Amino acid sequence: MDAMAEVDFVIVGAGSAGCVLANRLSADPGNRVLLLEAGGKDTDPWIHIPAGFYRNIYNPKVAWYFETEPVPEMNNRRIPWPRGKVLGGSSSINGLIYIRGQRQDFDLWRQFGNAGWSYDDVLPYFRKAEDQEHGANAFHGAGGPLGVSDLRTKHPLHDALIEAAQQAGYPYNADFNGAEQEGVGPLQLTARGRRRSSTAAAYVKPVMRRANLRVEVRALTHRVLLEGKRAIGVEYRQNGTLHRVRAKREVLLCGGAINSPQILQLSGIGPGALLQGLGLEVLHDLPGVGENLQDHVGGRMIYRCQDVVTFNEIYHNWLRRIWAGMQYAFLGDGPLMTGAGPIGLFVKTRPELDSPDVQYQFMAGSSPKIGDPMHKFPACTFGAIPCRPESRGWLRITSPDPAKPPAMQPNYLATQNDRDTMVAALKVTRKVFAMPALRKYVTEEIFPGPQAKTDEDLLNHVRATSGTTFHQTSTCMMGPGPMAVVDTALRVKGLDALRVIDASIMPTVVSGNTNATAIMIAEKGADMILQAA
Repeated sequence: MDAMAEVDFVIVGAGSAGCVLANRLSADPGNRVLLLEAGGKDTDPWIHIPAGFYRNIYNPKVAWYFETEPVPEMNNRRIPWPRGKVLGGSSSINGLIYIRGQRQDFDLWRQFGNAGWSYDDVLPYFRKAEDQEHGANAFHGAGGPLGVSDLRTKHPLHDALIEAAQQAGYPYNADFNGAEQEGVGPLQLTARGRRRSSTAAAYVKPVMRRANLRVEVRALTHRVLLEGKRAIGVEYRQNGTLHRVRAKREVLLCGGAINSPQILQLSGIGPGALLQGLGLEVLHDLPGVGENLQDHVGGRMIYRCQDVVTFNEIYHNWLRRIWAGMQYAFLGDGPLMTGAGPIGLFVKTRPELDSPDVQYQFMAGSSPKIGDPMHKFPACTFGAIPCRPESRGWLRITSPDPAKPPAMQPNYLATQNDRDTMVAALKVTRKVFAMPALRKYVTEEIFPGPQAKTDEDLLNHVRATSGTTFHQTSTCMMGPGPMAVVDTALRVKGLDALRVIDASIMPTVVSGNTNATAIMIAEKGADMILQAA
């Protein structure tokens, strides 16, 4: 073990949040900043090509392969949970969809007692992060680090889906991140030009030459070091050597909803009985660490198509793939500019609701499961994602070994309302696909198929086939209650000089993809740190 080095801030995790903090804190040349990333550099070229998410989401070179405990309401299946293992974290391997959530999400955070986290409070930080290709307005920012652009993949099925949704009674929405979320339209992507705008590319690469910023990759953090009730640094392993580094001002955990609570528990910070049972000294008994886990479950339906070329045929035909590559290289559009769901739809499954409770993502292609080879016949996929799940789970380490993944139980579909919403969501899919605009292209439903007639049939389909949408949150929940882990300044309760700044602090998961909100949390967190100096 080397002698303990010293910096002002140690940031653990170079993902959606950590890269933001590294940029903002090192902007002051008086701050010495160390950014630790357990994965490697983002040199894989497919990271930077938008459609490359399909290749990399289960690529062990750039993604951790986590797996849940058997989920009771999902036929006791273990659900794969890939997360980014590379600079940029999951922002380097995700589907690029830029969705912030609804005004009501953040106003609910405030209603829970989190002053400073209402929609009006957080909107300036969404805008600060953003470089919206259409320029600034009341909802969007321009000139920020994060490139946000419109869909650049034209396809007849995209137009047909938008038209069919309107025929089914849902309004057109040109901007899901504007005044309202309800409706159908193209999804915005975290991309600039032809390239993915990961937080590594947007926030860290432009400032790598700052003398006061040090970035270390393949550095697995083992634990936070405490002196009494103050965090003084971290211990990490890199290239077989154990290192310790002192944080003169603060330790900032940005490992996400899996790794941040794992590191806290490994450090003796968490539920006392759990830690004692593993032979760990309880340095700070904090029962909420790893609890309150939330995630969005996604149910897919697949339809066979005719009279149109889908991504499936492109995937299986070399000539079409070469043409797609030429479109990307010379025009900056085409299939390789596709995100995980080019077209989105947000609906209320019940008229009495105040805001949409289901998100949909449409793709003009299909596969048995995400990351698998695409089907050899033309088809399209509609994914249904209930926005506000009631179910909550937990995350708990099972060993003092930091290289051993924790046990994770999301408890998907644990409540009747969650099950009812999922079934209602699939019924909306069938309603949209019965409209004339899609019937000219769609020949049959093949997954789950016409044999799934009843509500119970649809629910059984979800239980047997659905999985994560990669939106894990809330395991280090912010709030005033006894199970909260951080306060409204994201400081770990009862400890000094230690904050958690990532998706794990969300009191409830937002109504949509979580990457944009994780970036906002880091922008706001950086401001709070700098203002406290």
